[in-house]
Amino acid sequence: MGKTLVLAEKPSVGRDLAKVLNCNQNGNGCLIGQKYIVTWALGHLVTLADPEAYDNKYKAWNLEDLPMLPDKMELTVIKETSKQYSVVRNLMKQPEVDSLIIATDAGREGELVARWIVEKAAFRKPIKRLWISSQTDKAIREGFNQLKPSKEYDNLYKAAVCRAEADWLIGLNITRALTCKYNAQLSAGRVQTPTLAMIVQRENEIKSFVPKDYYTIEAKTNGFTLFWRDRNSGNTQLFDKAKAEAIVKKLTGQTADVTDVKKESKSEPHPLAYDLTELQRDANKRYGYSAKQTLSIMQSLYERHKILTYPRTDSRHITTDIVPTLPDRLKSMAVGPYAAMAQVLLRGKINTSSRLVDNSKVSDHHAIIPTEQHVNLSALNAEERNIFDLVARRFLAVLSPAYQYEQTTVKVEAQGEQLFAKGKVTTAMGWKSVYDDKGSSDSSNDEDREQTLPAVQKGDKLKFITVSSVSRKTKPPARYTEATLLSAMEHPGKFIEDDALREALDRTSGLGTPATRADIIEKLFSTFYIEKRGKEIFPTAKGIQLIGLAPEELRSAELTAKWEQQLYDISKGKADSKIFMNHIRTHASKLVSAVIASSEAYKHENMTRERCPECGKYLLEVKGKKGKMLICSDRECGYRKGVSQITNARCPECHKKMELKGQGEGKIFTCSCGYREKLSSFNKRMADKTESSDKRAVAKFMQQQQKEEPINDAMASALSKWKEMQD
Repeated sequence: MGKTLVLAEKPSVGRDLAKVLNCNQNGNGCLIGQKYIVTWALGHLVTLADPEAYDNKYKAWNLEDLPMLPDKMELTVIKETSKQYSVVRNLMKQPEVDSLIIATDAGREGELVARWIVEKAAFRKPIKRLWISSQTDKAIREGFNQLKPSKEYDNLYKAAVCRAEADWLIGLNITRALTCKYNAQLSAGRVQTPTLAMIVQRENEIKSFVPKDYYTIEAKTNGFTLFWRDRNSGNTQLFDKAKAEAIVKKLTGQTADVTDVKKESKSEPHPLAYDLTELQRDANKRYGYSAKQTLSIMQSLYERHKILTYPRTDSRHITTDIVPTLPDRLKSMAVGPYAAMAQVLLRGKINTSSRLVDNSKVSDHHAIIPTEQHVNLSALNAEERNIFDLVARRFLAVLSPAYQYEQTTVKVEAQGEQLFAKGKVTTAMGWKSVYDDKGSSDSSNDEDREQTLPAVQKGDKLKFITVSSVSRKTKPPARYTEATLLSAMEHPGKFIEDDALREALDRTSGLGTPATRADIIEKLFSTFYIEKRGKEIFPTAKGIQLIGLAPEELRSAELTAKWEQQLYDISKGKADSKIFMNHIRTHASKLVSAVIASSEAYKHENMTRERCPECGKYLLEVKGKKGKMLICSDRECGYRKGVSQITNARCPECHKKMELKGQGEGKIFTCSCGYREKLSSFNKRMADKTESSDKRAVAKFMQQQQKEEPINDAMASALSKWKEMQD
């Protein structure tokens, strides 16, 4: 009897599958049972070949060799993980293996991981697909009872291949074109560049913003405040100081007639469940976590603890087949701070409105919700607790009734002017009882603030105690934080003039996908195009210049919008992948031509007066996540040296992390508060401490100071090839 090979994406997931499938015998890179052999990738084992695989001339970076447009894109085994690829390929070729189950992550990239291995290994036996949204034993067992033919996911695979090949053709060609044209390490990409363009555009808006003075008028009466409003336009702001002062003078000491008192019973439905982007936004706002950090924590809660469902989802709804499992999910998380709220929901009727249950709004995976696995809060670290808390409370909220309140609006007239006040009284907390901050308003407009209004009736007269004008200034648009940048990437419609395209983009995934946005933002940081000050994101001089140098079409959210829409359509079988790739090839040529024809110049804004010891050109100072470095301004030289490094050593005066500067015996710790200490003196001070934990801390940062900050990131793969060629 033959065996079925099961291919997981990671060893940890492979072990979970093996446990359910009774594969208890250890093999080389696999686990063996009577019916199944479980093996795994290590993320991608196979990738698109580098340019030099097509022609030796591509080993050197030359403008005249661009664009690089191979007739057929080739696959290659990734050198670092080639050992595990050999294991998987040999298992596929074993005579006793008569079929394969793809059990990689149930998403576009997961499909690509497995299919590229299948293609490279020339596996021709029957293939089925495991598609699950939870990693619990129950979900795995149910998934194996409902395996799908792999053909059902062919379109998803085609979309994944198109995404990868498009990024290769656009990214590598434009990166080489920019780097060669301007002799500087510059990279561009299909999603990366329009995202950077939004940040640069926002910075330009802020710098060109001219604040204007405006005035609002407030009248205090018995126990509450009324706000003036223009009776024709409804505006509460006046930009004419003299007019504001005239109205104040007219109203001072007057009595107003109450012309209308409107009481309305209103309700506010629960928020939608979390998809990945919304969760990343909230985690950034509340805890300051980066998008990548949140995804990593979610991955742990999904794979290791198995208490949350699949993270890389773009849906905020669940399907009807999940509804019967809701009570069990509530029971599993009815622990600690969630126990009382979960019990209340279990005793009553669980809310399953269309704001939660809607099959038409779920594509590959439903919203992020708890699984049926019992939750052990003590097994979670602080970061995992925080993310689980966000999802758990949102889950309780979406199953709760609406928040209900009575809103009162009072309108008055005096001397021909109209004023109003709003008040709100909660009648049922509903879903807001799930949250500690009882849904307090964060409105920046004073006139919209909630007040407790006394009993007032139409026809009453109110005496103005004081009337005053309040001077304010208009504010520039806010700089992006990771939270607001994720929102802009998800809905970049306001940057697009075409109405139909804007709607299409907002309906699909925007710039990138929930799974890739975190990596795009990280790439912009690691290539020194953007930097963070507090929570705010600023473009660097290099990033601003790149947007000036990159072809205009590549900067546009509109072009990327069209591509994302077509990738989505390909995954649903509504568009032809060949037509899409022909379009991408044409565009790669146009974009390279635009770079070559440009008359722009690149100026290193971070150039120092220190010369490179190897080629004599001036060195550039770059700031990485771990400290500062000097690198040669001539990309063909490649010289680099560390200048300073942020360590784990804390300043004894202000307790901030200190920087370590200098070379050899002259190394010195410095702190932003002004504290300075020689490394030798610091080591002696640490050695005098007896606690072993302190000694471990010393060893840790001493070890870290030996490490060098990498200059490049994932375009890295492209740039590192060039570096090897120089060596």
